[in-house]
Amino acid sequence: MDPVPVTERDPVVEPNAMRDLGPRLLSGLLLGAVALGLTWAAVWTFALLVLAVSLIVAWEWGRVVRAGGVDTIFMIHAAFVVAAVVLTTFGVPALAVIGLLVGAILATLLGFESGGRLSALGVLYAGLPAVALIWLRGSTPLGLEVALFLLLVVIATDTGAYAAGRSIGGPRLMPSISPNKTWSGLAGGVSAGTIVAVVFASATALSPSRLALVGAALALVSQAGDLMESALKRRYQIKDSSGLIPGHGGFMDRVDGLIVAAIAAGVIGAIADFRSPASGILGWR
Repeated sequence: MDPVPVTERDPVVEPNAMRDLGPRLLSGLLLGAVALGLTWAAVWTFALLVLAVSLIVAWEWGRVVRAGGVDTIFMIHAAFVVAAVVLTTFGVPALAVIGLLVGAILATLLGFESGGRLSALGVLYAGLPAVALIWLRGSTPLGLEVALFLLLVVIATDTGAYAAGRSIGGPRLMPSISPNKTWSGLAGGVSAGTIVAVVFASATALSPSRLALVGAALALVSQAGDLMESALKRRYQIKDSSGLIPGHGGFMDRVDGLIVAAIAAGVIGAIADFRSPASGILGWR
């Protein structure tokens, strides 16, 4: 399918460019407060939060790539995501990842004539970040700290990118994918994520230099996740993944950066210290 044509006009800063920043910030703060509260409470409350969001993402993915809702492929998505969350919560994330790969294969076979490969990718898109997030949150020590760190960096990146992009404007980042995103937004997002990482390090007596690097890397990956979802929606010529968040689209539109950042954090943790991935990410010894 041909991409939606875009205007060649460079983005400019409107006098009232910040007019909808307030509602966006309020929405982000409310959702962020719920997420942070459940993350803080316990591993199992965090797992329930991750499961709920992952199932919504699986449903929205089907709406985007198959124009469907609760169909057979969604049921496969849901079943394997639930299994992955349960397995990870009980300490067997490797088996959870294997299960997601099996689910992706089944989705490919059943959805062969309706975007099978993208349906398969949807199983991994909804499931892998769920495994990474719960695995990191359940890690000892510093499981809570690394989960809070990741959420705060992604929230700061999203807010900083939006504020800088709308207030500064300038050259577009990737106009063929997302004509509203600018280089200033990218810089603002990475800067905000890095600053929050340094503040977090200072508040927790962890290494500021290490967390600044990790924060900047996760901020960049988070922005890449945002662009990936924009490319998917552009392919199918839709604006939002759903209307579940009034005025702000769907959950995929809000957690696209977190999805990719969570997978990246899981990989970093596994490489740094598989037995204690949270410690590996935060540099604690």
